[in-house]
Amino acid sequence: MEPPVRGVAVLRLDRPPVNALDAAAQDLVAALAREADGRQDVRAVVVTGGERFGAGADVHEMAAMSGEEMAARAPGLQGFTDAVAAVGVPVVAALEGPVLGGGLELALACDVRVCGEGARLGLPEVGLGVVPGAGGTQRLARLVGPARAKDLLLSASPVGAQESWRLGLVDRVVPAGEALGAARALAERYAAAGPREALRAAKRAVDGGLELPLPQGLALERALFTELFAGPERARRMGAFAVRRPGTGAVPGDHRRT
Repeated sequence: MEPPVRGVAVLRLDRPPVNALDAAAQDLVAALAREADGRQDVRAVVVTGGERFGAGADVHEMAAMSGEEMAARAPGLQGFTDAVAAVGVPVVAALEGPVLGGGLELALACDVRVCGEGARLGLPEVGLGVVPGAGGTQRLARLVGPARAKDLLLSASPVGAQESWRLGLVDRVVPAGEALGAARALAERYAAAGPREALRAAKRAVDGGLELPLPQGLALERALFTELFAGPERARRMGAFAVRRPGTGAVPGDHRRT
């Protein structure tokens, strides 16, 4: 993980030639995600693999494992994407080249996905006689809906950047080679938008609320809102805003003529 610049840490996959994620790489990603989550100087994270985001788990390593060995490894396989999803600040994926299998599962654990035009995204596991094991079936269906998720899973065929955007699999498409720069700029925008505790609360409200019935989700939002309202950072920022714009009745983002 690179030292944070303007509050943005960059987690870079670097396992040539295709960034295949073996067990050691998965565990390292999990450890770095937990480190980023605990650092006060990190307000957003970018995950990148350079020109080739990731061709998935290391199939050579997996092919040599017995069923019993994989059963013991399975929690770690899901755990590395869970650790990324659990990072409290915004996490942006910069996708280039192949984004397959475990690589796509890692991208799905991020909050926002910026995709280079030449990227190819897919979950080819059924072609190997298995299903995704690092959260792919669950996060994909929640992101694009069950029918689209089943189509991607059952066909085992990757899709290009524009089709990925049409499906809702990625959030932005940029020219090939520009995903990292665009992802970093987006992460810097998030990092500068507000205090770290507000960024974390906004992300927690959405992620936690999606797992709850609406009344409980609203209760979560209310609890987070009141907790932040009682804090010193809210008082300082609202006080400064009131001094800058006394008596206008304007609110942040309100561009109406007065």
